[in-house]
Amino acid sequence: MTVVINRPVRTSAPVGPGRRPFGALVRAYVALTKPRIIELLLITTLPVMFLAAGGLPPLWPVIATLAGGMLSAGSANALNCYIDRDIDAKMRRTRRRPLPMVQVTPRETLVFGVTLAVASTLFLGLALNWLAAGMSVFAICFYVFVYSLLLKRRTTQNVVWGGIAGCMPVMIGWSALTGRLDWTPLVLFLVVFFWTPPHTWTLAMRYRDDYAAANVPMLPVVATERRVAIEVIVYTWVTVACSLALWPVAHTTLFYPVVAAVLGAVSLLEAYRLLGRVRRGVTGAVLKPMRYFHLSNAYLALLFLAVAIDPLLH
Repeated sequence: MTVVINRPVRTSAPVGPGRRPFGALVRAYVALTKPRIIELLLITTLPVMFLAAGGLPPLWPVIATLAGGMLSAGSANALNCYIDRDIDAKMRRTRRRPLPMVQVTPRETLVFGVTLAVASTLFLGLALNWLAAGMSVFAICFYVFVYSLLLKRRTTQNVVWGGIAGCMPVMIGWSALTGRLDWTPLVLFLVVFFWTPPHTWTLAMRYRDDYAAANVPMLPVVATERRVAIEVIVYTWVTVACSLALWPVAHTTLFYPVVAAVLGAVSLLEAYRLLGRVRRGVTGAVLKPMRYFHLSNAYLALLFLAVAIDPLLH
């Protein structure tokens, strides 16, 4: 996941979708789905299916789950763009999204998001099972109504509880193949749940002024950098503990816990380095919180890669 800072672009008048080339309009709709976030969600979906299958999963359920998951995540992200169009226009990090750039209208964005939600639900239900479809609906509704509308602009706990929606691909991937839930996907659900806050908070540390300008009470906006760094350490410890809990719960080989322990140690080292820089009086962009942010992306991808590889070693 990368963050690109762009200078604001002013337009003298809205550029309606009908006045734009078809290719540009397609790119705008794709951008509404936030493809980079979808990539991260799919990284947590596929390995769980390897674990559920005890090896290579059947091809069709994998294709159907990933396709349905893309539609579901795209729906939630598009609806989030509709809800956050006012604050997106105020933040450097989000100014060039389709709605602030007037590449699509709010009504079209809303229709697009709802259409994707309906399509993903029907596809997952008919192609796989209705348990997976139901959890997809839960994820969309939670992200839209609980996170975007209720929590994001009201509490520093927004990404803590709002992150539940981002944990659901684990449950969807497992249930798509097995038709049931189990303790194994719950452990991985908790890994993603506790991984999300420090990942997001370090991004918010870098773009604190953006969130402050948009009146979004992210923890780095309302708390000291020392407090945020300590919270990052606490959540990282819990994430690592949950990752190691998969070993006895899923009866993995030694390969997985060794990889999880090494990755956890690297993440903890960077978290403590962040706190160390804060204690030395380093502040602002010089604090380099994005080092933890980028590392956490690699941590999650490699951890779930180990989840996928381990069943192949039995």
